[in-house]
Amino acid sequence: MVSCKPKQENNYRKIDASTIFTNTDSIPNKHYVGSKKCKECHPNQFKDWEGSHHDKSMQKANRLSIIAPFDGEVYKSQGVTSTFFNREGKFYVNTEGRDGKNHDFEILYTFGISPLQQYIVLFPDGHYQCLRTAYDTQKNKWYDLYPDFKVIHQEWLHWSRGGLNWNSMCADCHSTNVKKNYNEKEHLYKTNFAILNVSCEACHGPGKEHVNHALKNGENYKTDGSMQMIGVNSKALVDACARCHARRENVTLNHTPQGTFLDHYFPQLITQNIYHADGQILDEDYVYGSFIQSKMYHNGVSCKDCHNPHSNQLKYEDNRLCTQCHEEATFNTKRHHKHQMGTTQALCINCHMPGKHYMGNDFRRDHSFRIPRPDLSLKYGTPNVCTGCHKDKEDQWAYEQFVKLYGVPKENHFSDKLAPGILGRVGGKDSLMMLAQDTIYPNIARASAVSSLRNYSEQINIPKVLAFLQDKSPLVKAATIDLVGDLNVAGKYYKTVLPLLKDPKRAVRVKAFFALSGVSFSNIPENYKGIYNNVKIEFANQLKATAEFTGGRMKRAEYYQKIGKKHKAIETLEQALTLDPINNIVRTTLANLYYQVKEYLKAEEAYKTIIEQEPGFGLTNYEYGLMLNELGRPNEAIIQLQKAILYMPNNDRIAYNLALLYFKNQQENNAISILKTQINRNKNNTDLIYLMAYIHNEVDEINLAKKYTKQLLEIAPNNPQYLKFYQILDSKKR
Repeated sequence: MVSCKPKQENNYRKIDASTIFTNTDSIPNKHYVGSKKCKECHPNQFKDWEGSHHDKSMQKANRLSIIAPFDGEVYKSQGVTSTFFNREGKFYVNTEGRDGKNHDFEILYTFGISPLQQYIVLFPDGHYQCLRTAYDTQKNKWYDLYPDFKVIHQEWLHWSRGGLNWNSMCADCHSTNVKKNYNEKEHLYKTNFAILNVSCEACHGPGKEHVNHALKNGENYKTDGSMQMIGVNSKALVDACARCHARRENVTLNHTPQGTFLDHYFPQLITQNIYHADGQILDEDYVYGSFIQSKMYHNGVSCKDCHNPHSNQLKYEDNRLCTQCHEEATFNTKRHHKHQMGTTQALCINCHMPGKHYMGNDFRRDHSFRIPRPDLSLKYGTPNVCTGCHKDKEDQWAYEQFVKLYGVPKENHFSDKLAPGILGRVGGKDSLMMLAQDTIYPNIARASAVSSLRNYSEQINIPKVLAFLQDKSPLVKAATIDLVGDLNVAGKYYKTVLPLLKDPKRAVRVKAFFALSGVSFSNIPENYKGIYNNVKIEFANQLKATAEFTGGRMKRAEYYQKIGKKHKAIETLEQALTLDPINNIVRTTLANLYYQVKEYLKAEEAYKTIIEQEPGFGLTNYEYGLMLNELGRPNEAIIQLQKAILYMPNNDRIAYNLALLYFKNQQENNAISILKTQINRNKNNTDLIYLMAYIHNEVDEINLAKKYTKQLLEIAPNNPQYLKFYQILDSKKR
């Protein structure tokens, strides 16, 4: 077991990636010597780094660092007027604050240099906030990061609140050795850092020991292993860069150089709304999640092969970037790419690395390096670069041209199996299982396949899924643990999950603990109780690390529910609503918990608030209606379910329960009417058909009851319940 105690001078030596590292102590700021100290021995690297995006990631606000004029400019967007000005050498914005009124806010820091620059102000509670209005440093104009998105001042997404909070959303990757120091009871920060920007030591680790060793040994100095990212293999290098260049969740309270990416974070898997169904970027993924999908990554290519690791710049701006590895005579020819040489269309990256604009004007490329697949566009609606460039053409044209030029696409990419599973197509479950089991595919794709199996919960073969807990990939193991937890079978199969508490990766261990948290400690074998308690501390630190997010509070509340502490879960969710008062995912969970502990008035008030804030969301009316019925208020329940089916007419479950409510309250005709409408929408829903047959039988319409029972038997001819019901009906007098 490796420990890390900051008071010792030899804490920060490189450790083996397989070593279990549980300690979460932070590194003292005094262990960081600053980039100018690095320059003394590494002038060439410093020269490359100076002026880079890392160097300028964050700066104190002054006339040299601020690119925008701040000379009285007025910018209006979504009903908010912002005025930017300077006064007595300081820079200010007058804009809408947390109370919905305009105030003057002093700019303390700048964020970035190109293609945009953001500006940061400080609130009295230690919250540093990034303005929603940014400055386009290429077009020299102010613009709204979310021009089509109205945000009111009470929302979490308002610039003065959580969505644009520097302490939690930005600081960890824009400064060196950040410690958030978040006080969750009072929701305030005392954040500090060793160095303002992304310094040499942000990547290489604290330099104090290294400098002392060099001074002591002089010309006899030999690498002592105290510095990170030196002489590591390609995957370890990508792993280290991923700390900031990945969309991920925090696993530990403080990041330190010890351990691997998965000891501190867990990456976002390929899911809808963040990625396209085939794995192409949709929302921001910060490169890592797409790069580890690629053949490049799996063949030893790392960030430094294309980028200067100190300046961040590309090594080449033309196809020489790719012909470092790929034979020029084969690929950098018109014969291959079918475009005029010397044009932008002939650049490899424009066919194999399409991109999207994020934050309004920041163009970022997809690093999965894939072959264009217009056939997948036709099947699944995913984008392809052909019609992305030829905007006047359709996907069918792109497919026909592709076949004409290159032949039928080979269906050997993981997307051929992932996309149908994510989108719920016929055979989707089997497709996901095949992908998850086949180790020739990238581990992030296999893990995403496991994760997507939750969409087929009723069809899953649990023993086959549990086999993935033995997989060599920590991503696959972690995704499997999450799935087992979501399916609520961790308690039944807890002995198969227990070994994961000893996994080398902290991300896997804390997920295993969360899945097992509903298992009584008395059922934990003696030889696991020690490690169980150790991982419990790691899990507690993860909850602390995510406490300023409503999602983090919800996870804590779920943990309390698992261990039977419903009132603690309620308290936690109530705190979450103070962070984001209009988060109705939290409020819905809270309403259910209020009902469970018989606080019916609070439950009803929660549902009413959700309906007021999000009118037209039928599931709320549905859940509220079910609760009203259980409280003995059927007429009010019917009204809510009527609204629910109006908003969600294709929801069979709502129709079923509304029909049942009608029937139980002597409104048989209404029950039959709603069922008839719904059965016409879904002719194979046996629950609806059975209820229709049952009601007709109860009102002595035997022939109609038999008609619908025959329909059931056509769908499921060997169902004993349907057979018996038909026999009963057949025995009755007509």
